[in-house]
Amino acid sequence: QAQLVESGGGLVQAGGSLRLSCAASGGTFSNYGMGWFRQAPGKEREFVTAISWGDGTTSYADSVKGRFTISRDNAKKTVYLQMSSLKPEDTAVYYCASAILGRAQVDQRTYDYWGQGTQVTVSS
Repeated sequence: QAQLVESGGGLVQAGGSLRLSCAASGGTFSNYGMGWFRQAPGKEREFVTAISWGDGTTSYADSVKGRFTISRDNAKKTVYLQMSSLKPEDTAVYYCASAILGRAQVDQRTYDYWGQGTQVTVSS
């Protein structure tokens, strides 16, 4: 059973950058597809980006394409979310999730394990 812990959230001005990390323990990390999701106040949790196990195929929500980059380090059992050109509408709690043999899927129902989330606040 995987356990996921996010870190790196905080307060940043619009146009700034942040890098989130998600450290995994338990299970075989290299066999997990990993995803980032976010939930803004009063809104449903939504897909942000994901990376597959194996070949590292990625997928991105249209709202973050060109601004966010997902990457993984299997040796460190960590997935990263590099966020640039942040906007106030990126303010949310960001969650990482894992899916055994995941293929960068968008559907959050297909993820098996979730972290507790980290708050990202972008001020205007």
